[in-house]
Amino acid sequence: MKSIQKISVVIPFHNEKENLLTLVDGLEKVVSRGSYDYEILLVDDGSYDGYESFLPQLTEKKTVTLIKLNRQMGKGKALSEGLERALGDAILFMDADLQDDPEDIPLFIEKLESGYDFVNGHRFTRKDNGIIKIYSTIARWFLRNYLNSPFTDINCGFKMFRKKILSDVVLYGNNFRFLPLAAFYEGYRVGEVNVHNKPRIYGKSKYGISKLFVGLIDMLSAYFLYKFAEKPLHFFGGIGAILFGIGGLALAWVTYERIVMGVLLYRRPALLYAIFLVILGIQIIMTGIIGELIVYLHKKNA
Repeated sequence: MKSIQKISVVIPFHNEKENLLTLVDGLEKVVSRGSYDYEILLVDDGSYDGYESFLPQLTEKKTVTLIKLNRQMGKGKALSEGLERALGDAILFMDADLQDDPEDIPLFIEKLESGYDFVNGHRFTRKDNGIIKIYSTIARWFLRNYLNSPFTDINCGFKMFRKKILSDVVLYGNNFRFLPLAAFYEGYRVGEVNVHNKPRIYGKSKYGISKLFVGLIDMLSAYFLYKFAEKPLHFFGGIGAILFGIGGLALAWVTYERIVMGVLLYRRPALLYAIFLVILGIQIIMTGIIGELIVYLHKKNA
């Protein structure tokens, strides 16, 4: 496995004024020990806390580049912007809240150079609030049981990977959460390292109850994309067949009642429900068929 030539550290941040200088200083102390080149890409996701007063101390370092987004566009967009500017053959993601310990970076490098393509952090001592822990527990259970995830802490923002995987992995929106899983499904060699998770000292956590619901929706998206992206009829067909079957049985029953028992159908709202389920089932099945046609034409013209 080719050794790392240059590391690009991509750090998205939003209102982390008190943390930036400490983070950059700690990072440089660690990565400067190695025999490789490095760069630190700070991506400002619409901050308004006046961190600009520290800009001279940050940008005077030749290894530090500041990328500013016009407004807050989310962590996924910030990471994408950082990746577009990254020059390293290895990419390191970490958060700006000082909860990720730079001293753990050599663990990622050692694992990556031992033959892995993607190394995810595992926070074995969590210092987060209850909401984040609840989401992480649900996510871990769902991903292991339904997507065969090999990761213990997929939502950890501390991760390192070879840039080459981006040729096969699409990063957009909030799917950065499942970047490790995408690499795994593309056949890359993935692994984990135990990392320290420090308590937040300055600033406020960006995670709240709304993030929990967004995360759950993202998990459902990941389930569909990684399980049924190339066979949508298996997903839609199963749901449609169940609804069609229930509606068909209901229609058969009300038909029996009308013919054999003489029950007047205008008194049976079950008839309308049955017709609705049959039509809905057909529509969902047709959605799956259209999806299959799209996949077929895309593969044919690729």
